[in-house]
Amino acid sequence: MTAFPKPVLDYWHQTLSADRASVHGNLSYAVSDRLNPKRPAMMLEQADGSLRLVVTPEIAQRAGIAELDGLAMDDLKSRLGQAGVTLHDPDYLFYLSAGVHVAADPAKAPRKLTDADRTAFEIFYNAASEQDREDAWVELDHWAVFGCFDGGRLVCAASMNLWDDSPIADLGVLTLSDARGKRFARATVQSINRFSRQQGYEPQYRCQIDNHASVALARSCGLTLFGRWTVATDPRGPSIT
Repeated sequence: MTAFPKPVLDYWHQTLSADRASVHGNLSYAVSDRLNPKRPAMMLEQADGSLRLVVTPEIAQRAGIAELDGLAMDDLKSRLGQAGVTLHDPDYLFYLSAGVHVAADPAKAPRKLTDADRTAFEIFYNAASEQDREDAWVELDHWAVFGCFDGGRLVCAASMNLWDDSPIADLGVLTLSDARGKRFARATVQSINRFSRQQGYEPQYRCQIDNHASVALARSCGLTLFGRWTVATDPRGPSIT
């Protein structure tokens, strides 16, 4: 059984737990006022088959599920939809196991990017497709940014943002199409993951469950699947970021 880092387990326990909770088999349902208002409902299906749903009190009241009455998951989803809450497509969540050493790839030699690399980054960014940029969400102004060069050309970059005031750093990676399959992405992700841990943060790798290339990259970097995470947005509340 994989031993995930304690900061990761503590974060998800705090996020998905509440004073008002109901457990029915593998399903746990909770109402919590600690949720980020931009994510007023979320589900986490872990590798062991457990499924946890948590919603804000306002959403629970509006959807008629405030009494924790032992509804099945399909009923809970149906009531959320009737209340105008949109459940998005799930993401996979990957983390490094506790104590795992993040190996370097000296053949590719990624490095931390700075403002001095802005011109190279802009050329790189503009060469990527709009869809790839949207999926990856890699920016030079994020908390940490690493890049890999092929000659003098930046061909891959990964960036991280700190996650919800937690000891977790959420990463994205963007690779130009002609540089894929050449281990640039693997080397860059490993470098930024190593930096993250050196700074006291656990790296978090998210991708859509049908993005098979991204899933393969996560596994090649020594990351282990933690679960499927689904978030919801509410048109009456603030937008998600």
